[in-house]
Amino acid sequence: MCFMPFLSANAQLENIIVELYYISDSLDATDTIGGNLVSGSKTYRIYADLTANAKLRRMYGDANHPIRIESSEIFFNNKVDGQSFGFDFSKTRLDENTVALDTWLTLGQTTKSSNRQGGILKINDTNGSFIAGVGINDGGSAEIPEGLLNNTNTLMGIPLSIADGNDTLPYIPTDANSIGIVSLLDQSDSTIFGSLVAGKIFESRNAAVFNSGTRGVDTLQNHILLAQLTTTGELAFELNLEIEVETETGVEIIRYVARDSVLLEDELLSPFLTYPPSCGCQDPNYLEFSPTFSCSDSTACLNLIVFGCMDPLACNFSSSANFNISDLCCYIGDCNDLDISIVCPELSINDLSEQKLILFPNPGKDMLSIQANFNSNNWVSVQIINAIGQVIYTNSQLKPSSGNTILLDDLNFIPGVYFVSIKQDKQLFNAYWLKQ
Repeated sequence: MCFMPFLSANAQLENIIVELYYISDSLDATDTIGGNLVSGSKTYRIYADLTANAKLRRMYGDANHPIRIESSEIFFNNKVDGQSFGFDFSKTRLDENTVALDTWLTLGQTTKSSNRQGGILKINDTNGSFIAGVGINDGGSAEIPEGLLNNTNTLMGIPLSIADGNDTLPYIPTDANSIGIVSLLDQSDSTIFGSLVAGKIFESRNAAVFNSGTRGVDTLQNHILLAQLTTTGELAFELNLEIEVETETGVEIIRYVARDSVLLEDELLSPFLTYPPSCGCQDPNYLEFSPTFSCSDSTACLNLIVFGCMDPLACNFSSSANFNISDLCCYIGDCNDLDISIVCPELSINDLSEQKLILFPNPGKDMLSIQANFNSNNWVSVQIINAIGQVIYTNSQLKPSSGNTILLDDLNFIPGVYFVSIKQDKQLFNAYWLKQ
């Protein structure tokens, strides 16, 4: 199961991939050396998919963007040889009991640097397995002859005895370290990544795993392993990544975050960093489109965008439009540099004498009464436009009083000649008013 790509072409974080790495069976559950691994536990591996010119330097939580990893059930941790971080494992111990299913964080590495092993998707792993298979895994406390980790459930794809998702790193990252996870006093770990305390959630605004910069085992694909998590429950997470990018002008640092409540100058929101993925309309031609969706749900795209002028006072008001473009609106006296004879060819200025439009007092001061052959049951729209074409007064919810009159008051703009446009249904009335 994977997130579908959506970020723009120049984004260095192209995707987050969640791989179902293994499903434990009843033989795995026999082991008591590593602890209680429940049959049916699922081991997931989380990968960042970066562009080839990018390195991953840090996975973190800070004051504005917490790191959060949780499950509806507790996470499994091997109680004897388990580690909090993938870069602390000895390769020679990963074939013992259930060590290879431990829960941990990392930046690419699955063993110590001296062993040079890194995580790779099983479908891309072609060098076999050193953790599972007959004569490889030690069988655990029950000394299972064929060894543990041999489940062939098709839901998890390739069996670990054929491909274990580990391969030789083409380089060795340096300065691998962490903050906010293990104790500074005795290096003990009471989080979900240690075996001291069984837990369902890790959340921190002051934690990080970091190194000098990591690329994937295949530096072109550049899939970088972030975590391995084993649980019988439903998985959820929010991650934040610091990425180093090589450009023509040098090195740039970009931080991709899961939440956009606060975004600093060097931070970008990535919908991929939240799991389960939020699926919705990814087609920008629909009103329901949002860049926060990490996967596509075509059924969520309901209303095709129709551009137009949605101002009922405009002569080219479009009742079918659902996305307003104000520059398309054309008014008498102010048509946004458009040709009104083309934009509103059906428009004709009504003869004031025939329509019996009366503005009074005219000249006047701060109050204006408008009288015409209005339909007393329908709304009337009024616009007042100054001598340079600016709309300085508008009201689309006026109802005629007795005597077919509309009263406007508090017209406290500067003295001058104004163009008054009155519209009701398909009738348009226009006149000039001199304000004193």
